[in-house]
Amino acid sequence: MARNNPANERIKRSYFSYLREARRRNDKSVDEVAKALSRFEEATGHKEFSRFHREQAVAFKRKLDDQVSARTGERLSRATVHSTLSALRSFFIWLADQPGYKRRISYSDADYFNLAEKDVRIAKAVREKSFPTLEQVHHVLTAMPAETDVQRRDRALVAFSLLTGARDGALASIKLKHVDLAQGRLDQDAREVNTKFSKTFSTWFFPVGGQALEIVTDWIDHLRGTLLWSEADPVFPATRMAVGPEGGFVVAGLERQHWSTAEPIRRIFREGFTAAGLPYFKPHSIRDTLVQLGERACRSPEEFKAWSQNLGHENVLTTFTSYGAVASHRQATLIRSLDTARAPDSVEARLARLESTLAGSVVGATR
Repeated sequence: MARNNPANERIKRSYFSYLREARRRNDKSVDEVAKALSRFEEATGHKEFSRFHREQAVAFKRKLDDQVSARTGERLSRATVHSTLSALRSFFIWLADQPGYKRRISYSDADYFNLAEKDVRIAKAVREKSFPTLEQVHHVLTAMPAETDVQRRDRALVAFSLLTGARDGALASIKLKHVDLAQGRLDQDAREVNTKFSKTFSTWFFPVGGQALEIVTDWIDHLRGTLLWSEADPVFPATRMAVGPEGGFVVAGLERQHWSTAEPIRRIFREGFTAAGLPYFKPHSIRDTLVQLGERACRSPEEFKAWSQNLGHENVLTTFTSYGAVASHRQATLIRSLDTARAPDSVEARLARLESTLAGSVVGATR
């Protein structure tokens, strides 16, 4: 069976260019689309897209229902199936308007790449996310060793993540010049820092307590004062490997360069949490930890808006809807603590609070 179809490859290149240049999709998004198209081509035996028939879409949906994930060994989740079909639907809508395909593919054909409504609801359901408590992160920092430069870097990485909520891609690309210890600020300049949607914003260190600030300060002072690194050098440099006495590769200190991917950061988190006797939490989960802290610490809509901006969110509703769900155990505590015997607020008081919250959201949405 052919591994690819030349005609399909040509039109896919055009579509990927359209996604990048016209739709402003990043490489990661385009890769997901490429994966969806590859799955469909394998299912059809790499037939030319110009020979597409709606029955191929129906058969492909059935095949996806039985397909197993190579990573988990389980059937594909409804969310994965939904995203795959959505990518294919968008592709065939675009394809129906391309020369050589207009007469053979109609826009309505693309609608066959749809799930049943109940499956769409399952795919889009918001489920409770797992993230560490603030106390657990502090415990990890206490348990992490700091005898070598590599160990000190690893511990500072976790501490810096807690102080700033920076995403793993940003952590891998931050330079010393982006950190102002005197002001307690991280400048995430999208020209050099790999931020989401290439946004440029400043983050002031979150008031997380514990040893996090001390750990980060000691590490940056070590880079600047002891190792004499320049402001253009990475805050979290890659590990230098060398040939050991027995012929194998061993850790030999730090390279004066950035990591090329965020995978080493995820490994550091995995090893740190495991060594502390805790389940592994992804670096991104620290952002949920910070949102939970903000929900308890902020006393006004304005304060929570500032907290939200500190995470890089232009709209405070993003913080509420994407990160702000109340954990089930906390939900139970809050419900049980409500005093139903006390006099309820007046309608006017409740409306005033609602207007104040919405005003803060509208201001954030217009900036």
